[in-house]
Amino acid sequence: MATPVIIPALGESISSGILSSWKVEEGSYVEIDQPIYDLETDKITQEGLAEAAGTISFHAQEGDEVEIGASVAEIDESADKPETSASPEAVVAIDPPQSEVPSPASPPTPDTPNAPSNQVPEPAEPTLVAKTETRYSPAVRKLLNETGLDPTAITGTGKDGRVTKADVIAAGKASDAVASPTPPAPSPSPPSPVPATPVKSEGRSTRRPMSPIRRRIAARLVNAQQTAAILSTFNEVDLSAVMALRKSHQDAFVKANGVKLGFMSFFVKAVVHALKSVPALNVRIEGDELVENHYYDVSVAVGTEKGLVVPVLRDCDRSSFAEIEKEIVGYADKARSGNITLEDMQGGCFTITNGGIYGSMLSTPIINPPQSAILGMHSIQERAVVRDGEIVIRPMMYLALSYDHRVVDGKEAVTFLVKVKEAIEEPARLALGI
Repeated sequence: MATPVIIPALGESISSGILSSWKVEEGSYVEIDQPIYDLETDKITQEGLAEAAGTISFHAQEGDEVEIGASVAEIDESADKPETSASPEAVVAIDPPQSEVPSPASPPTPDTPNAPSNQVPEPAEPTLVAKTETRYSPAVRKLLNETGLDPTAITGTGKDGRVTKADVIAAGKASDAVASPTPPAPSPSPPSPVPATPVKSEGRSTRRPMSPIRRRIAARLVNAQQTAAILSTFNEVDLSAVMALRKSHQDAFVKANGVKLGFMSFFVKAVVHALKSVPALNVRIEGDELVENHYYDVSVAVGTEKGLVVPVLRDCDRSSFAEIEKEIVGYADKARSGNITLEDMQGGCFTITNGGIYGSMLSTPIINPPQSAILGMHSIQERAVVRDGEIVIRPMMYLALSYDHRVVDGKEAVTFLVKVKEAIEEPARLALGI
């Protein structure tokens, strides 16, 4: 009996992906729930698991573009298991994989303005699913622990009713009140893989297909420009107070929290402070209605080799500076390793992007739909400014606020940016709420 390896439905808007790599050799023996391929979509890189044990043969090659529901391989279950192969589940029953155990925080690196810390997050909370439970794969158990979902309430679609990673993701979406409906099941007659356009060398130039992530970015940016009335306003902010605060308390902060106190946490808190003062920017358009958010989930743009991803920091109004810094470090690590998930990037009320880490002095960021505004940070430059009638040197940064003029008026946008400026120049305002 041969079991096809089908590309599962990953989300309502995901129709295809690039088979970026096979994790096993063709003709090798694979175990149930063993990772066998990586699929790069327009949002994430998804790991595929074997739903049967046996010898695998490929229908698609690395670099092929494959549609959701396509068969990319088949597993011959009649094949005998090699005596030398060990069952991954048997190993998991004794001890979880090393990759599931967060590494201890590394020593802090020298302070660099606007650059994310290299610290890793603190060890995760005790797992919700027992290590000795062999019904769930390591990837499934890890996701269950992260989401807090009850595994017994999830209907498995894998072989013999096993719960797969896709099942957990689908259950998480179903339990979320604001999540989109569960995508339709794959067609019984899956389409054939679509070969990707090969790289072509043409003397002085080279042609290659756009990656799914890059195509997605391009489509979203064009859509944002065409559907929103984007306007930008600017201001500058003196970072003297923040830099002095970081310098005075950095060592104690690192010792207490295991992570550096960066600039981004101040700006996240300043944005939350400003959104509370000017709630008109915490809205989105849905059809003919304006939806005002009463929560503060802030998206933070993270650049990777494959493109820009925007993970979301949840409930920033209730998070401490240390919690925000740890989340940023964790997301940056996940994004650059390709382990970021759809859930990590869904939602968000407002976006912050920091072009300053690449040296940008001034720019006009594009709104991240369906949000109504985005804040652009830039490089810190020592400039001559006038203070109390005297010319002094101060570490200055230009700020850019792009907003949707359909829902946000100029007065509200300028007021919001001034509130951010005031909170950064006088950090005590964040503690006092003024």
